[in-house]
Amino acid sequence: SSPHLVQVRERIRINGQPISKELFSKYFWLVYNRLEETKDPVNASMPAYFRFLTIMAFHVFLQEKVDLAVVEVGIGGAYDCTNIIRAPVVCGVSSLGIDHTSILGDTMEKIAWQKGGIFKPGVPAFTVAQPERSLEVLRDRARELECPLYLCPDLDAFEGSCRALELGLAGAHQRSNAALALQLAWTWLQRRGWQGLGELKEVLPGTELTGRPVPLAPAFRPTDAMIQGLRDTEWLGRTQVLPRGPVTWYLDGAHTTSSVQACVRWFRQAALNQEKPHDGSEVRVLLFNATGDRDTAALLKLLLPCHFDYAVFCPNFTQVSVTSNADQQNFNVTLENALTRCLENQQTWTRLLEEKGGQDPWLPVPGRAGGLLQPAPARGTLLLVPPAPRPLNSPALVFPCLAQALRWVAQGRDPRLAAPAATGAHPHPAASSGAVLLREAAAVRVLVTGSLHLVGGVLRLLDPALSQ
Repeated sequence: SSPHLVQVRERIRINGQPISKELFSKYFWLVYNRLEETKDPVNASMPAYFRFLTIMAFHVFLQEKVDLAVVEVGIGGAYDCTNIIRAPVVCGVSSLGIDHTSILGDTMEKIAWQKGGIFKPGVPAFTVAQPERSLEVLRDRARELECPLYLCPDLDAFEGSCRALELGLAGAHQRSNAALALQLAWTWLQRRGWQGLGELKEVLPGTELTGRPVPLAPAFRPTDAMIQGLRDTEWLGRTQVLPRGPVTWYLDGAHTTSSVQACVRWFRQAALNQEKPHDGSEVRVLLFNATGDRDTAALLKLLLPCHFDYAVFCPNFTQVSVTSNADQQNFNVTLENALTRCLENQQTWTRLLEEKGGQDPWLPVPGRAGGLLQPAPARGTLLLVPPAPRPLNSPALVFPCLAQALRWVAQGRDPRLAAPAATGAHPHPAASSGAVLLREAAAVRVLVTGSLHLVGGVLRLLDPALSQ
């Protein structure tokens, strides 16, 4: 799977656990040296990062003789380097969204065409409810590639007369993911000779389907193991809640329009529907960053209904110096470029608040965006300083790294995080913006979203054990 959150070993798992450092090192050098020895002497280049890890993952699975490998594509499908398996047992396409538009195309139809590229002749494939035109594109791709494609029934259909299936992952959108997972597992079990789960009926070419472009797969009664699997599923960084005394961290790596919408629904249900503390105030903080070619203004606009008191923007670097953690180093982005993106996000957020301020009593009208990027010679801290008349209560702040952003948010109230130093760490007065409110609030609710890499950096700082 990709990307990883804290350590690269997360990408290659056996029995649910990342492979050990010893196994990773062993297979890394074995694959690296073999490629080095056999590469084309004329075009002497090694595979790029993701391609190398994909080759390595396949090698690990073969050498360790796994019974079943679940391989998540990287980007798209048709031209993704994972798409070299000629005869998989089954293929699945989850809910489509607009993402990686510079590679996959800027419409849902173009993206659906790319995703359908993983279909294989005679290999059953499943998808979930999609926009009508996207589903038609998937159908056409399946016909072109001679692949039997089926639509998963809603999870309700698997529940039948028995009690509702419990999901370990929060959020209504996980119900379609669970239905897809059941169908993929079911197909594997069928291949292994399990009986009593029902049969897929072959759909002849040209068959007219009433009301839908893709035939509906039959539902079945989940086995006890399936029921337990859905209930016990955990996935770090997806709808994850970390309560730390008065500070509660809500982590979700949403980074597309549809996933951010789902994140907002989850956050409002998980955090905002709770009763406000009787003995004091509640402060809501957004910690956000986005990478790549994503439309951050559109994503930020979707987050407005959460009524955040403060928005904090910072790059995905855990520290200003990233050399201490190679697993989370991004050689494609400089600190300067990342900070420029954060400053743009800050200005966008301030503008959105101003536009919303006249209509929504929840949101105060902030001071005008602007100001200067102020470097602090002692620590290299960068903080966008809002101009008068409200320099000490800016609703939007920029920090140069996650460590400083988290220390400011927690104000010493999360035992895993040191309190921000009175001098040095945040030398400019603007760093005191909201500090009193954060220190005195009975509850501080922090949503971290916009990037899986951002969530990974936050997890590394909040739970150091994940780096071991």
